[in-house]
Amino acid sequence: MRSDTVKKGPDRAPQRSLWYAAGFTPEELKKPLIGVVCAYSEVIPGHTHLDKLAQAVKGGVYAAGGTPVMVPSIGVCDGIVMGHKGMRYSLASRELIADSLETLAASHCFDGIVLIPNCDKIVPGMIMGALRVNVPAIVISGGPMLAGRVDGKKTSLSSMFQAVGAYKAGIIDEAKLQATEEACCPTCGSCSGMYTANSMNCLCEALGIGLPGNGTIPAVYSARMMLAKRAGAQIMELVEKDIKPRDIINADSLKNAITLDMALGCSTNSALHLPAIAHEAGVKLDLHYFNEISEKTPNLCHLAPAGPHYMEELNEAGGVSAVLKELADIGLINTGLPTVTGKTIGENIKDAVNLNTEIIRPTDDPYSKTGGLAFLFGNIAKKGCVVKRSAVVPEMQKHSCRARVFNSEEEAVEAIYGGKIVPGDIVVILYEGPKGGPGMREMLVPTSALVGMGLDREVALITDGRFSGASSGAAIGHVSPEAAMGGEIGLLRDGDIIDIDMSEYTINARITDDEFSKRREEYVAPEPNVRSGWLERYSRMVAGADEGAVLK
Repeated sequence: MRSDTVKKGPDRAPQRSLWYAAGFTPEELKKPLIGVVCAYSEVIPGHTHLDKLAQAVKGGVYAAGGTPVMVPSIGVCDGIVMGHKGMRYSLASRELIADSLETLAASHCFDGIVLIPNCDKIVPGMIMGALRVNVPAIVISGGPMLAGRVDGKKTSLSSMFQAVGAYKAGIIDEAKLQATEEACCPTCGSCSGMYTANSMNCLCEALGIGLPGNGTIPAVYSARMMLAKRAGAQIMELVEKDIKPRDIINADSLKNAITLDMALGCSTNSALHLPAIAHEAGVKLDLHYFNEISEKTPNLCHLAPAGPHYMEELNEAGGVSAVLKELADIGLINTGLPTVTGKTIGENIKDAVNLNTEIIRPTDDPYSKTGGLAFLFGNIAKKGCVVKRSAVVPEMQKHSCRARVFNSEEEAVEAIYGGKIVPGDIVVILYEGPKGGPGMREMLVPTSALVGMGLDREVALITDGRFSGASSGAAIGHVSPEAAMGGEIGLLRDGDIIDIDMSEYTINARITDDEFSKRREEYVAPEPNVRSGWLERYSRMVAGADEGAVLK
């Protein structure tokens, strides 16, 4: 056993004395030690129940003959840090999470690890760390929140941000705003639409690193607790057979994940996290590859914010397994790949049934014949940018617009709420990329402001930062190279015309190369946003969004 390094033989008597001091018995130390990495905290609603899941996991480990050892992980609540400087820490925290998991698992020589994340950066961060140490691992997420109810209609956090815009525009009153804020997030769990957390938890099933149900079983269902017990028991089989993350996550399973991504219409943040996970697995993911898969993959689901459905409905319709079965039936899923169940993807989904064709469209009647995400390339995004095409109205998928340029999210939001943005504009937000932000802030506030004020069908946004998975409309993010790295987006000026064609995957400003060269000569970079703390170090080391914003 790997853990013998820290517990076996006369030379390890000092180490055993410390295990005893922590309450472990000699009998427990004779069994495999399983790290239970739990991101429980009282600040993230998606994580407030993870301590209960951890106890269920520990019960499963004990029942299967192992000794669980619970250790912590940090996390940031993207909703709480949205719209202010705290958001700079969100994406950057993914690297801290990966580093800390690597540290805990490698230094204490765990025989296996069970990962208990739920929200946003915590899921990919844990997977990245697990790939580094490459000991048997399994993900059991906390599960999605149930949808809220406002005026008898299902709702979610994205509706809350949009309500702020509607309030500022005088469309709703303060009483309606308060009623919405009290009802939109009714339970613990990751926010109830196909936002980043739920996207990544669903993609875990396609990657093979999570059990079926990982992405969709609601947080408050007893079935989630049962799944946690099964995950605790299953890690012991993985340890016995020495099945490790790099045996499961590879180029083929990443292709399965991207295919599912396109069918579900996942968060644009998956375009950061899948390349970062691939990087740790030794696989290079090019953004053009996403478009190649998108061209072949029908979009089968319109979950919030792209449509009126929520995660609980996807679960009732058959969950991720039913979506994978639809895709496998037309040859888009490699069904022979191994998973943490000890079975192949094909064996996992062979009995899956699509129970609601309104929630999961059949492949012969999709929302669109191409995937939910589109990666655009052009003279202001030479290394690419991304948009959730499935959440963009048809008239905005091919159009031309006037640039209104801002050097920060705050400046853009002030202009939107101040009525300075008009139909036909495209809001250009600079210096919010991985390096320039630093930390690539999510910008749900400006997109929601436009939706709430009724401008989302006539106004686009583009940024070298990123948008929340809860964003909708023509919100184009991850522009690479970013302004702070000398990207052409930083040379845009008010009034420039930008042509967008999402079906052709292009985005270009009507600016000649000579004009770009002239502007570059006149360019004066703004002062850095951060000059101290670990974010300053992060800004020096981080790669571009096209590479997943990994540290180099």
